[in-house]
This record gives sequence, C-alpha cells and structure tokens, in this order.
Amino acid sequence: MSDTALSLDLLLEKEARLKTILTEYGAVAVAYSGGVDSTYLADVSHEALGEKAVMVLADSPSIPRAEVAEAMSIARERGWNLHVVRTREFENEDYLKNDGNRCYFCKSELFEKMREFALSNEVGVLAYGAITDDLLDQTRVGHKAAQEYAVVAPLQEAQLSKTEVRALSRRRKLSTADKASFACLASRFPKGTRVSVSEVEKVEKAEEVLRAEGFHQFRARHHGDICRVEIDPRDFGRLLDPETRDRIVQAIRAAGYRFVALDLAGYRTGSTAG
Repeated sequence: MSDTALSLDLLLEKEARLKTILTEYGAVAVAYSGGVDSTYLADVSHEALGEKAVMVLADSPSIPRAEVAEAMSIARERGWNLHVVRTREFENEDYLKNDGNRCYFCKSELFEKMREFALSNEVGVLAYGAITDDLLDQTRVGHKAAQEYAVVAPLQEAQLSKTEVRALSRRRKLSTADKASFACLASRFPKGTRVSVSEVEKVEKAEEVLRAEGFHQFRARHHGDICRVEIDPRDFGRLLDPETRDRIVQAIRAAGYRFVALDLAGYRTGSTAG
C-alpha cells in the first residue's frame, strides 16, 4: 500500500496517540534493534521524553556487525540516549538447541538485561516495537517473554501496522523507512539444528556477500555445508549473471560452505521453521 492510499489524518492521529502513551510513562527503556519498527518507536519516544527515553541495543553474535553499527549510527545522528547491553543467550543450552522456542529464550535474555538496567536507573517502563501485524504471526513466540517481563507494546496500543510505521518513518526521514525485514542470524538455522557462534559467523559472512552485491531482501539459510540462498525472485536474473554468480559462489565458499544453492521459491519468512 502506498503512502497516498493511507489517510494522513489517521496516521497523524495514531502518532499523536502514541506520543500520549509514551509521555504518560514518564521514562521508558526501548528495545532498539535498528529495524523499521523499533527505530520509529525510538524516534517518537525521544521526541516525547527526551533523555528519559533510553534506547537499549542488544549486542550478541546473532546480530550482524553491520546491523549493530548501523543502529548505533542512527542513534548518534538522531541524538538519542543509547545504552548497549551484551546479551548472553549463547550461554543458554535451551537457546542453542534451537527446538522451536529459541526466540523466547533470546527475548527473555534481552528483557532481563533491560530490567536490570531499568532498576538501576529508575526507569519504570520497558517497551518493544511489536506492531499490529505481529498479533497475526504465530511464529513470534517472543511475545510470551514480553508478557512475563511486563514489557509494553506502545505501537500495538496505538494500533499501528507495518505499512503505517513505514509511512510515518518516511515523514520523519528515518533511513529505515524502506529497510528490508530482518531477523537474527540464528533464524537461518532449521528448527532442531543446533546453533553455535562459529556457524552463525559463517551465515553472517555469507549474507555480507549478498549485501555487498546490492541485494535488498535476502537470506543465507544454513544446512550444514550447504548455504541455501533466498532472494527476491525479481533479482534472479542479476544473481545468475555468470560473473556475479561466480563471485557469489566463490565468496560464500570462502566463508566456509562447500555448496551454494539458489532457492527457486525465493525469499520468504520462516522457511527454516518447519
């Protein structure tokens, strides 16, 4: 849906409601990742609360270095109060075995670190960037952890969808307005395949190859010594150009994979979940 198809009055009404919600918190710690939703929430939180809005950025092996650097850069440019925490989900056996509840343990670790920060800094509210679309996605088990830690979802409370968040982000000139969807690198592993730091690093290197080639929406799915590449089907022609294909294959093999396969179904979310 284009911005022109959205009612500007309705968008601004929802954003005003969001500001009211945030202002009533008095102080808030926002789970910030540099993605579309959390960046918009961070920007509005800063506008509503100033220094009393703290953006908490998790740094762990499951987050690409490029994503962390970009998130930090945005925070500096916008003048936000940023706090980086080191999360330790890779020390949790329940996370590493990747049996379908991995996201729960990851979010629990993040929210625990956020709670520790909040208690030490007299911040009474924890928030994250869940949107109305997430209410329909049964693969997102992180909301259970949010409920257990009493983490609020102000974007949902303001009835904001992904399309609306992107439109409002463009109005704010946020660089993330048209950013591709992202999930942590551990999501590239099939359910039941054990996650490790070394294998996650291989995935990160493979995806950096695709990023460097200019692809916008992509995944490097991990299947042992096979890297299954997912891209937008509209980009198949560009990837299969002989020179481009050879560069990609050689670089992904150099990252540690023996075989490189193109998934003809193209990019889609949750293709390693089943």
